[in-house]
Amino acid sequence: MHIVICIKQVPDSAQIRVHPVTNTIMRQGVPTIINPYDLFALEEALRLRDAYGGEVTVLTMGPPMAEDALRKALGYGADRAVLLTDRYFAGSDTLATSFALSQAIAKVGETYGAPDIVFAGKQTIDGDTAQVGPGIAKRLDLLQLTYVAKIASIDLAAREIKVERRSEGGTQMLKSRLPCLITMLEGTNEIRRGSIEDALGAARSGVLKWSAADAGIEDLTRCGLRGSPTVVKRVFAPAARAEKAVQIDTAEKTLRDTADELMAAIFTRQPALEHELAFNSGA
Repeated sequence: MHIVICIKQVPDSAQIRVHPVTNTIMRQGVPTIINPYDLFALEEALRLRDAYGGEVTVLTMGPPMAEDALRKALGYGADRAVLLTDRYFAGSDTLATSFALSQAIAKVGETYGAPDIVFAGKQTIDGDTAQVGPGIAKRLDLLQLTYVAKIASIDLAAREIKVERRSEGGTQMLKSRLPCLITMLEGTNEIRRGSIEDALGAARSGVLKWSAADAGIEDLTRCGLRGSPTVVKRVFAPAARAEKAVQIDTAEKTLRDTADELMAAIFTRQPALEHELAFNSGA
């Protein structure tokens, strides 16, 4: 079984700052990490490889420094790493990114065998759109299983997979054909500690570096800024609220008394809400 996992190197969100004048993200001096959601997808890919055999290819698009993220993935146990890097990709939004990655996945399939499963995290912590995974599936004509909480079973002979998908109404059990694309939810597993052999192998392994031409991308107008209709007008930190929270003392009060006091406080601040609720209930 051949599994491709798409990851992204992102700035550590705990240390991101916004410039007070330009209102842009200050990336200088901010450490980078593998997108946390992608680690759950990576671990699931490695578990399937261990259970069913095959190879795991890790793919990312980014500047040359994104090689660090790929080497970390190799240290966890991935078999191969491909860095899609080219100046033509600069400024890509989710539309251009999904196009470039889908072209690279197709090239990976031609070179190392068609993937049975393409994995991605549910979203990234910098863009936070959850659009790239589904965009890749659409471009490659893959069945997509999003927000997957658990892979229940895989039947390679029948080319079928069963997964548990989390939705607003609960959990869905879905069966799909292979190949497919899966986006994994957070908390579905715990990334392993790479072995010494994996760490040594990652240090010795060469990361494949593909340009747009290497990935077989011919229409460069669909890459980078030229292929990105999305424009980010401004990035800003929300202003702190001047109004402080009110704490209700619950000592020696029953649950009903506490609830009544809470509702009274809410209706005092939001009188229109009380009127709307009364109107809807017919009171």
